Amino acid sequence: QDEFAGLGMRRLSIIDLETGQQPVTNEDGTIWLIFNGELYNYLPLHAELVARGHRFVTKSDTEVIVHAYEEYGDRCAEFFNGMFAFALWDAPRRRLLIARDHLGIKPLYYWEGNGELVFGSELKAVVAHPAVPRVVDPVALDHFLTIEYIPAPRTIFQGIHKLPPGHRLIFEAGTTRVEKYWDIQPMDTPQDEEAAAELLESLIDDAVSMQLMSDVPLGAFLSGGIDSSTVVAAMSKASPTPVKTFSVGFDDDSYNELPYARAVARRYHTDHHEEILQPDIAATTERLVRFLDEPFGDFSIFPTFLVSEMARRKVKVVLSGDGGDEIFGGYDTYVAQGIDRYYRLLPASMRQRYIPAIAGRVPPQPAKKGVVNKVKRFVEGAALPDSFQHTRWMRFMTDEEKARLYRPDLKSCLNGNSIEEVFQRYFSAAKGLNDLAQQQYVDIKTYLVDDILTKVDRMSMAVSLEARVPLLDYRIVELAVNLPAQMKLNRGQTKRILRKAMGDRLPGEVLNKPKQGFSIPLKNWLRGPIKPMMTDLLATDLVRRRGYFEPQQVSKWVGEHVEGSANHSHRLWALMVFEIWHEQMLD
Repeated sequence: QDEFAGLGMRRLSIIDLETGQQPVTNEDGTIWLIFNGELYNYLPLHAELVARGHRFVTKSDTEVIVHAYEEYGDRCAEFFNGMFAFALWDAPRRRLLIARDHLGIKPLYYWEGNGELVFGSELKAVVAHPAVPRVVDPVALDHFLTIEYIPAPRTIFQGIHKLPPGHRLIFEAGTTRVEKYWDIQPMDTPQDEEAAAELLESLIDDAVSMQLMSDVPLGAFLSGGIDSSTVVAAMSKASPTPVKTFSVGFDDDSYNELPYARAVARRYHTDHHEEILQPDIAATTERLVRFLDEPFGDFSIFPTFLVSEMARRKVKVVLSGDGGDEIFGGYDTYVAQGIDRYYRLLPASMRQRYIPAIAGRVPPQPAKKGVVNKVKRFVEGAALPDSFQHTRWMRFMTDEEKARLYRPDLKSCLNGNSIEEVFQRYFSAAKGLNDLAQQQYVDIKTYLVDDILTKVDRMSMAVSLEARVPLLDYRIVELAVNLPAQMKLNRGQTKRILRKAMGDRLPGEVLNKPKQGFSIPLKNWLRGPIKPMMTDLLATDLVRRRGYFEPQQVSKWVGEHVEGSANHSHRLWALMVFEIWHEQMLD
């Protein structure tokens, strides 16, 4: 702390346990740094900076950032391969530099006002400052209810922003400027599938090998899907000892992928640990919402938290397969977008009225996906304007549903700021890429960073476990997104190039299994064990008192879901989470 700035840090020690304390400074104490994350290429950077005359007093990756700033200035983040959010105070220049990693693996929030800047890795740290107001942003609330998360740069609070991935922020003389230092650009890639698969395999091996650096015990999440299995295969190749792997499952077979995880564990003789989950969902929900800081509707926080809790008993660092769906084209939404080209040949009245009306009369099935549930979901999304492209199938409330749900005061605050504008901005930025790559670019900039990576970071850090995501090494992302579309999505088969690259490494049942997703049977639980929690949180009097939503519409959704005539689990869960968040952060 000095006359102009104060930096604070709570450290989870992974690298250089003895001398890596923060804040870290340079030789003459003029530059100070705090840093969350890991730099995987810090050893070659360290050697290069020593050769240029810099003197180090620690063995940590943190100190590399200080000297890289002295050498390269604001461009220093462009030299890093890692996951990071750092803040660097240049005392003589009274200048603060903040940067966030290429893909947004690590979080960073900030608020600015009255010539001051307040920042933190958690929203709750920022709002703790007495100058920072806590006022709900109605547009952010609308985005959350539409897609279950809040895309950057907005947060649930007006005036508080997320620093976007691949950006840096400079604060000096009481003013802020935000600059982009990295993005996915069109680039030449191998056009031959064999060559592309070989290059991809070598990049995955290199990324995983780099991310095995640790001074504490290390393991891997193993869901049984192709992405986590790919990471475990590469770890096993690089590690001289058996990899510790961790899996969770459910009693409901349609949600359980443990047999696939076991097949990979057997193939690589891993030290495998698994549990069948039977959590106290009500008590766990209260805990998890507090860790998330803002409303977040993705059900898969539960298995992610519980597998993190299990892993933390054995290790302090895990590698995860997250990001594979976005970069290799693994989502059903990409398949749906392809099918829709033919579906659109039907008259608009059939697509938008008659077929949805028929599909709406068919009750949802209890299984996770299944033909009935997938058809219902496709028909629901295909009725929306095709300008939304694949994001039609990523919405959980339509404009008509929100019109019935929102009270007049909430509607009047939205001023036409729709989620479509966010998506369209990224579609426009990706014009130089092929059609599939444009869809992937949008997901990487929105769903990946503000849903998937948010979930993994918060749920792992909640138990002091560091989660690394080697498939999101920016070199792999640049290659994968720019590959020809048919190498990723071909005749309904997703992740074609990854399956080819891993053909000799993974069991056939894992290579050929359809995507399941990491989720929980919440729609069934809302009719059973957590029904009392739902009715308490969405009680008519409470909904009316809050003033955001129409109580009759909420009661209608609760009734239809409980009786099984409709699946409103996503809508109801989002409303429940918002109520818990409101109690914790505002009441």
